[in-house]
Amino acid sequence: RYYLKESKGSRRWLLFLEGGWYCFNRENCDSRYETMRRLMSSREWPATRVGTGILSSQPEENPHWWNANMVFIPYCSSDVWSGASSKSEKNEYAFMGALIIQEVIKELVGKGLSTAKVLLLAGSSAGGTGVLLNVDRVAEQLEEMGHHGIQVRGLADSGWFLDNKQYRRTDCIDTITCAPTEAIRRGIRYWNGIVPERCKLQFKEGEEWNCFFGYKIYPTLRCPVFVVQWLFDEAQLTVDNVHLTGQPVQEGQWLYIQNLGRELRNTLKDVTASFAPACLSHEIITRNHWTDIQVKGTSLPRALHCWDRSLHESNKNGKVPLKGCPIHLIDSCPWPHCNPSCPTIRDQFTGQEMNVIQFLMHMGFDVQKMAQQQGLEPSKLLGMLSSGN
Repeated sequence: RYYLKESKGSRRWLLFLEGGWYCFNRENCDSRYETMRRLMSSREWPATRVGTGILSSQPEENPHWWNANMVFIPYCSSDVWSGASSKSEKNEYAFMGALIIQEVIKELVGKGLSTAKVLLLAGSSAGGTGVLLNVDRVAEQLEEMGHHGIQVRGLADSGWFLDNKQYRRTDCIDTITCAPTEAIRRGIRYWNGIVPERCKLQFKEGEEWNCFFGYKIYPTLRCPVFVVQWLFDEAQLTVDNVHLTGQPVQEGQWLYIQNLGRELRNTLKDVTASFAPACLSHEIITRNHWTDIQVKGTSLPRALHCWDRSLHESNKNGKVPLKGCPIHLIDSCPWPHCNPSCPTIRDQFTGQEMNVIQFLMHMGFDVQKMAQQQGLEPSKLLGMLSSGN
């Protein structure tokens, strides 16, 4: 099933892939079925949904896409939108993420998609990774169906993960404790997961899991993709076993977190269109506050608008990037929430809102020591932190 909001006058289509982790063996799929049934079956889905963020039809909340045809594809395949296996004797569950997308496209062609100018395949979290895995296949499918005029693009939100070393290594028991590479390795076999041919060719047989990691698949993609990624993504920290609970963060953890931001920033260096705020958060494009976050003075809707224009211009005449309309936006400040427009942080236990300084203290950030390292007076450093410089 999927949800559709038609906008008859528009030739722009936005297809959104929902996220929600995944499961990779019988045990954790069983427990997911017990605790998160809506991510495993469509039986209890509501008849209608209200779009928020980039799926909103209110121009105030969604300045550039409010008038598009919107399609919300709920996530019930638990396979990062990659599976192609039906239920069998051996397998209690069917994993058909990749096939679901194909079927939805087939059906939408009869509902007006065939006359589209632009199709933006967007997704958050596992849906963001799903965009990277499926955007080229969607373009090929439409071409094979004879629709050559549709420009297919991707928008991947919070799905650009690193296959880095965990802060503390743990055994692979469930989705949360399992190292990212190991979980995907097991998952691909369990789901009969498929990855794009061009990426697959870069790696040896059995190494297809590499294609689930943004910085490895991105260079092989043909369609333009805009990458939105928090530099300190909460899901990444979770799989890396950095748990920011009530206790102050130890120095080793703090260094690990800063290093994560650096590594992530590096992987985005050659990504043409990107928006990467130095915040601790997860998912953004369907949040109603998504217009508030800025990187270097530019909001995300504005950056997406600039990207649209740059693709439109380059189709016309291959011009240089538009002046005053940036599309490569990555924070350069080094720690979580050093960007003043980051979403509000709440204490996980009390629910109290915290300002940046309270948050950094809570994280075990040593102002004296940090000031010394930066060659600053502690009061000057505090001033810079609260103003977000």
